[in-house]
Amino acid sequence: MHARKGQPYPMDPSRQLQRRLYQAAKKSRNRRFHALYDRIFRPAILWRAWREVRANGGSAGANGVRIDDIEQQGIEAFLQALAQDLRAGSYRPQPVRRVYIPKPDGRQRPLGIPTVRDRVVPQACKIVIEPLVEANFQDTSYGFRPKRSAAQAVKVIKEQLVSNRYVVDIDIERFFDTIDHALLMRLVARRSSDRRVLKLLRQWLKAGVVEEGQWRPTPVGSPQGGVISPVVSNIYLHVLDMYWTQQYSSLGQLTRYADDMVVVCRTRRDAEQALHAVTQVLQRLKLTVHPTKTRIVDMQQAGFEFLGFHFHKGRARKSGKLVPLMWPGQKAMQAIRNQIRE
Repeated sequence: MHARKGQPYPMDPSRQLQRRLYQAAKKSRNRRFHALYDRIFRPAILWRAWREVRANGGSAGANGVRIDDIEQQGIEAFLQALAQDLRAGSYRPQPVRRVYIPKPDGRQRPLGIPTVRDRVVPQACKIVIEPLVEANFQDTSYGFRPKRSAAQAVKVIKEQLVSNRYVVDIDIERFFDTIDHALLMRLVARRSSDRRVLKLLRQWLKAGVVEEGQWRPTPVGSPQGGVISPVVSNIYLHVLDMYWTQQYSSLGQLTRYADDMVVVCRTRRDAEQALHAVTQVLQRLKLTVHPTKTRIVDMQQAGFEFLGFHFHKGRARKSGKLVPLMWPGQKAMQAIRNQIRE
């Protein structure tokens, strides 16, 4: 069998492995998998991880090494060295380079840029562990999941607004900066009992950040921009999804995209109870709802923004009935204006 250029595994055994892991996890939702670490540095897994990191692009991390530099030096040698370090247990992640990107409201959002090396290994780890946690995730969650998208979440919300009037617009205050490491590790351990995999995750969380040449520890949180952070956010907030599905679904429909979420409710009383329930569950996760950004919206009087769209209810021209309307939100429009201006 001949390999295509830049792809020595055309049959992609990494996806076959993912399928087997997902089926096993789906068959037994409480099973803890113990033999995972050795699969992370399989050649096919590392090659796929490299391709996905290469496709995402991004600038250099704290060591200044770019993706182009690795390509010039030789991808195969780079991956072989990574596999050797992982096999020997000598792999250690470097601190994340902290940068800030401007937000539409004038504030700045912190972003963590790992080294290329520390993007490939977490990506390989993600390939292996994602099927295990994905088997348990609820239908309320749409963010950073296979075969799920923001477009699907937006469509679901619009459909829910046809027969419902109130929306709980929830904002978690500094979510990625306040994730509790010990609690997260316990949640991951529900699916993986492989100590070496858990050690890898702990190392990434504790690697610290470099800002203005100074190293700073990271006792809590997961850096936005890290490869593993989207999976981490879903594992952490899956607790909320489970509580909602099992205890609170009668209050309304929860739709979550990573740490962005809304609950569509029929009555104001349901919305108030839904907000109280979400607040309580988030407190158990050591998270806090934003005091000013979290609110209950009466769709006949106001609207809300979610995933780049503004949602409102207005009268249809022909029937005169109240119907859900949506158009690009202010932040999305401003981003487009900025791009055109540049």
